[in-house]
Amino acid sequence: MSRARAFGTRLGRALAHAEHSPRAQRVLLHPVVTRPGYWFATASGLLWGAALSKRALKSQGGVLVATPLPKWAFGRGGTTIGAVFLTGGNASDDVLAHEAVHRAQWRKYGLWFIPLYLLAGQNPLTNRFEVEAGLELGGYVRAKSTRVPKSTTES
Repeated sequence: MSRARAFGTRLGRALAHAEHSPRAQRVLLHPVVTRPGYWFATASGLLWGAALSKRALKSQGGVLVATPLPKWAFGRGGTTIGAVFLTGGNASDDVLAHEAVHRAQWRKYGLWFIPLYLLAGQNPLTNRFEVEAGLELGGYVRAKSTRVPKSTTES
């Protein structure tokens, strides 16, 4: 393991541990610490989205949407960076509600969000940030049917 990767792993574990410590939270997650990271991430998302989008970014569903972008410019069906949702066109109301939660996560954690998200794992079904944002809204699982099946004893 490279030194940089080992450092990143240690930093991520320390952040994950600190998240459960009220004292560490007061310091590391204080808005004075996290908000500049959120602003930087949002500015980066704006630059990336504006450079690659074929139209102007628009505010929709609690995020700034940059679309359409080429598939290589974002992960999965879209990626939220700060307050900006980068996508090829996947902007349904449900997806935007999911991405608005990610925006709130960026706002809470600032740039700490990056190592915390990576440590949570790439499987969206077990990644706590994806679960918090809503797996059904994000399109990771199908909505449970509310239809009651017909009884086999009915005639």
